[in-house]
Amino acid sequence: MSQGYGKSHASVKVWFWRAERFLHTRMRELRAIAKALVSTKHPFLVHIIPTRRCNLACTYCNEFDDFSQPVAVEEMKNRLDLLADMGTSIITISGGEPLLHPELDEIIRHIRRRGMIAGMITNGFLLTEERIEQLNQAGLEHLQISIDNTMPDDVSKKSLKTLDQKLNLLAKHAYFQVNINSVLGSGVKDPEDALKIAHRAVALGLTSTVGIIHDHDGQLKPLGPREIEIFEEIMTLSKRSFSRFNEFQHNVARGKEHNWRCRSGSRYLYICEDGLVHWCSQQRGYPGISLAQYTPEMRRREYSTKKFCAPRCTVSCVQQVGILDNWRDPQNLKPLPMVPPPATPQAELVQIGHVRSDS
Repeated sequence: MSQGYGKSHASVKVWFWRAERFLHTRMRELRAIAKALVSTKHPFLVHIIPTRRCNLACTYCNEFDDFSQPVAVEEMKNRLDLLADMGTSIITISGGEPLLHPELDEIIRHIRRRGMIAGMITNGFLLTEERIEQLNQAGLEHLQISIDNTMPDDVSKKSLKTLDQKLNLLAKHAYFQVNINSVLGSGVKDPEDALKIAHRAVALGLTSTVGIIHDHDGQLKPLGPREIEIFEEIMTLSKRSFSRFNEFQHNVARGKEHNWRCRSGSRYLYICEDGLVHWCSQQRGYPGISLAQYTPEMRRREYSTKKFCAPRCTVSCVQQVGILDNWRDPQNLKPLPMVPPPATPQAELVQIGHVRSDS
């Protein structure tokens, strides 16, 4: 067999398995949406943290440390079983950096065994051809990487320069869908970087989305005229992105408050490394209850609770889940008092720095 034939055969194999997994996942997603439209009693999307530790230290990020131990795999399985028993449709593994967890593949397999869709958010630095193949075999269905700039700087090393080789590996070897998220807004030195990143992703056959960062005070700040143009162009590239159905990103880009019904704590859950349920990564402490004690009545209450942070929220994944229920069931309850965070150093990371809409 010639070397050229071998490469061609490998490319056909990857194309076949990628198409098969994409079609299978898309059918499962459509069934999950149909189920969610029929019933509001189960979570649609859950972000779960297997480790808070990260191999990077981006200055805007408030979701990592450099010392935490990974959650034991059996405990992760217990949490996933609880979520599956609730009827959860999609699990996204996040962090920290989830690739630092030594049993990550088994966690992904368990998600799939329990009938849930498996996704992951990673910085991508630890990806190799071998690691991608392991994720293929584990059954990963979605992966997202956020790239902040074209060249690394003091704020972020997640640049196109440092990650382009990883994107090539994903384009060649990943069976799962890969989305590349670029960013605009406060702290972004050159908005043209976002456009370059988006076009590079699409050129490789990957999908592209764009997130918007708060200003230093955690408030919405309108994008400038050129940033708006870049934002709209990237949005047109997101042909397969669920976010294109949601008007909220256009409001965020223009610094406008958004009128919607946040169903966090019910249809969307954020499960931290301590196994506590939170509204989202930026409101850790609400409700701050152990997943094992999180009852259907609690989920129902949060479903009907009006969130004080909703009008100026930029957390994309929570907004997208809200689409399922924005048209029904008004919210007339007030939030319960915040539960104090665990007495650990991680608690100091809550509500500092930038908040971004790339999840």
